[in-house]
Amino acid sequence: MYTLLIGNKNYSSWSLRPWLALSVAGIPFKEEKLTLFTPEFSARLAPITPAGTVPVLLDGDFAIWDSLAICEYVAERHPQARLWPAEPKARARARTLAAHMHSGFSDLRNVLPMNVEALLPGVDITPAARQDISRVQAIWQDTRAEYGQGGPFLFGAFSIADAFFAPVVSRFITYGVTAAAGPVREYMDAMLSLPAMQAWIRDAKAEGIFLPPDEPYRTHR
Repeated sequence: MYTLLIGNKNYSSWSLRPWLALSVAGIPFKEEKLTLFTPEFSARLAPITPAGTVPVLLDGDFAIWDSLAICEYVAERHPQARLWPAEPKARARARTLAAHMHSGFSDLRNVLPMNVEALLPGVDITPAARQDISRVQAIWQDTRAEYGQGGPFLFGAFSIADAFFAPVVSRFITYGVTAAAGPVREYMDAMLSLPAMQAWIRDAKAEGIFLPPDEPYRTHR
């Protein structure tokens, strides 16, 4: 069985992505949660990954320490899970979107860090972050229109592309980002209705750990 090392569920958007993909696909794994910014966090990861970050997937003594690489590895090992769309062009587009989210939208990430348990509609959103928000919502709308006829997710059925946008859905809820009725709102509702997503949110809200480095916009809960 795999072991997935993750950070705090309230904050760790990178951890959510492979955790959600594995959970929705029904692939068995053991979760090992490490508290961010602690000596124990660094000590556990030091012999495993030179990056010193989570998530990390352990398959026996083999370690993978990048969220997209983890999802790709699991998709190859478990083709029956259908974590990528079957049709070649849809699959290529799904990989493109996952990679885009993996490496892009830095203004959105920096201004609206993931914080599941909080409601912070008053945080100032910069023009560059608003541009990222508009781009993300356009991607959701356009992808659903072109590929989403078979279900409520970007490519109909849940895929790794959805796992990569899941933290953005959480961010939009936290910071009160408006999503009017229509494809964007419907997509967010589908993501939030996933039992695995609901489980992550419950766990995040139950943690009760305040980490100032992850909340530069406030000094206390």
